[in-house]
Amino acid sequence: MRWTLKPKPDPEKVNSLSKALKVEPLIASLLVQRGVETFEEAEKFFRPNLDNLHDPYLMKDMDKAVLRIQKAIENEEYILVYGDYDVDGTTSVALLSSYLKSYYPNVSTYIPDRYNEGYGVSYKGIDYAEDNGFSLIIALDCGIKAIDKVGYASEKNIDFIICDHHRPGKEIPKAVAVLDPKRDDCSYPYKDLCGCGVGFKLIQALAEKRGLQLEDLLLYLDLVATAIAADIVPITGENRILAHYGLKVINSNPRTGIQTILKQVKKEKLTITDVVFIIAPRINAAGRMKHGNHAVALLTETDFEKAQTYAAEIETFNTNRREADKQITEEALQQIIANKEEARKTTVVYQESWHKGVIGIVASRLTETYYRPTLVFTKSGEKLAASARSVKGFDVYNALESCAEHIEQFGGHMYAAGLTLFEKDFENFKNEFERVVSETIDPHLLTPEIRIDTEINLQDITPKFFRILKQFAPFGPGNMTPTFMTQNLMDTGWGKCVGEDKTHLRVVVKQGNSNQFTGIGFGLADKQDIACGGKPFMAAYCIDENEWQGNISLQLRLKDIR
Repeated sequence: MRWTLKPKPDPEKVNSLSKALKVEPLIASLLVQRGVETFEEAEKFFRPNLDNLHDPYLMKDMDKAVLRIQKAIENEEYILVYGDYDVDGTTSVALLSSYLKSYYPNVSTYIPDRYNEGYGVSYKGIDYAEDNGFSLIIALDCGIKAIDKVGYASEKNIDFIICDHHRPGKEIPKAVAVLDPKRDDCSYPYKDLCGCGVGFKLIQALAEKRGLQLEDLLLYLDLVATAIAADIVPITGENRILAHYGLKVINSNPRTGIQTILKQVKKEKLTITDVVFIIAPRINAAGRMKHGNHAVALLTETDFEKAQTYAAEIETFNTNRREADKQITEEALQQIIANKEEARKTTVVYQESWHKGVIGIVASRLTETYYRPTLVFTKSGEKLAASARSVKGFDVYNALESCAEHIEQFGGHMYAAGLTLFEKDFENFKNEFERVVSETIDPHLLTPEIRIDTEINLQDITPKFFRILKQFAPFGPGNMTPTFMTQNLMDTGWGKCVGEDKTHLRVVVKQGNSNQFTGIGFGLADKQDIACGGKPFMAAYCIDENEWQGNISLQLRLKDIR
């Protein structure tokens, strides 16, 4: 692990904010590091407010999108809400379709089959629209590169509205409206919305025309918060507001489908992290193992008993997904060793029988072992399909762009992408990707980094300090849970390896005359000698609450020990 201590913020700004907020300098310092420097900015940070959401009509083509939907409703046209099969796509489809159906009946949904159609807008989906009399398709979380497909639909007199958040190519599809804050010609103030976030801006604009208030749309924010969490977009600006209110809905009055998922969870209050690990994988499992339609059905169902049936099916898909993911990860790791590729700058593995639905998860797992840009390929019809994952600080999308001559199609973000290529191009692509990454990646990026906010002493960790720290939530990219470093820690003699396979480390530490704190380090059993050897050590950690037999105490969630 590479420890990086963040630069100390300007002392004058820290002192000024400390006085303005009447908080200790340590809290003020953490805020300034996050770009919060004034009382007004702190108020927006600690009290996210719907009034601070941007006007949806600032997004390019929003007026055109709203006019076309209004026209479709006036003319009683059939509208097809089309979305990708992952969490962001299925929540987007559930959001827009359920909103439109609340006042207009001629609305249906379409999720492409991951195996027969692949990612994004498909010719099969457009043919389905034509065969069933749809004259307007609204595509969510996909479509920004569907130039040929939008043209194909146009020939059939089917209009397209695209709501996407992925990077556009050199050309924008000739749709009626293309909503994407990442368009170069779009001046929308916040660029990091997820697909469901763009969908929410569309219903916000539609609702305004119907005289509704933002408060009337709160019931849709459980979907938006789930998509924000699953798509790992920055939880800053508008996303922070949407996630804050969405979590409130999840914790107080979530839609029926989410209620059925949470029925088994013995947790009073869910955080964004809980959404990532509890809700998102189950919604994702439908599209990975069977079909994304199952997720949309669950998220739009209002009858509790029916929703329970859907949730039980999805739980089975999730169990199957976990088993497939574990087996394929083991096979991929064996392949790397068999090919003697442990020392490469990239991981590119392929097995034609691997389940297409889990290759993205496997790519993430492989980066935990070999920390480097990773692609996992499988056979998909006549082509090979891959999921790409990157390491912090390296743009895998740009690297794929440099290998474009060997790729049939690709799209995505800085840290995650998908692509297809022909089998005959696989070896050339693999070699070129290794060359491009080797020549462009900073070697430091190939070692996992722990970014430490600041160094503190154990005596700084008080109940009041933690109460304020909790108000920094929701946490996520752009506003990560603060990580601290403390030196001269001593184990009090209670340190030991724990867990079924004894891979975790539990210590009870002091610093000088401080109070004792329990620390738990998942996967840190190999650090036992350092922590329990009777000598002082230093630790990087986050602060957590631990509940045991009705007692709540603060504990250190150890990230690394030196």
